Amino acid sequence: MFDAATEFDRQLDRLVELGYPALADLSEGAFRDLVVPLRAAAIAGAAGLPAPTEGRVPFLLVVTRDLATVEQRLALTTLAGKRKPGFLDRHYAEDDLPKFDPIKELEVPARPAYLLFDVDRGEEFRNLAPAAALDGMTAQGRLPLTIDEGLAFITLHPAALASNRCFSLVGSRCGDKRVPALWISQGAPKLGWCWFGNPHTWLGSATARPERVGLD
Repeated sequence: MFDAATEFDRQLDRLVELGYPALADLSEGAFRDLVVPLRAAAIAGAAGLPAPTEGRVPFLLVVTRDLATVEQRLALTTLAGKRKPGFLDRHYAEDDLPKFDPIKELEVPARPAYLLFDVDRGEEFRNLAPAAALDGMTAQGRLPLTIDEGLAFITLHPAALASNRCFSLVGSRCGDKRVPALWISQGAPKLGWCWFGNPHTWLGSATARPERVGLD
């Protein structure tokens, strides 16, 4: 039986194990003290949701760029059972990533960590352009993931990123037609981008419930 409290503790332990406190210039104790107030909300928000699968999980503990850069967190990701670290696509220009902000439809907490619920890698949107996928998910009452949320997904559930099961992060945009996406290259996760109007057979668009719960 799925136990949300145990899953929250696992996610927090995993971030500590990977070195997130040091990235945030915090001691382990200070990092845990910062994040653990979200535990009760995770338990409440996950009530009634099914146990995690490779493609869908009840909740994610999301750490934002307020604590660590995208590049730092990406380098701590791997594919399931693999060791090669994630990396950034060379087509991102220097200082490009900070320009990608959450789209206006998302209410992302202005906090260094928050919770995201009922997260799905969006296989149903494979071979659909992100523009069409965005229409489809909003019709279902769901919204897309940001870069921070996509990184949390594959950090805490590496099996979510698999061959022909990769996903766009339509929730982060920078004012042009680019859409960030996570896929597999050279045996490791890769953060690249695709075009808002272009479909790919191997690329879906990840989604979640609209509400995000931040620290008080």
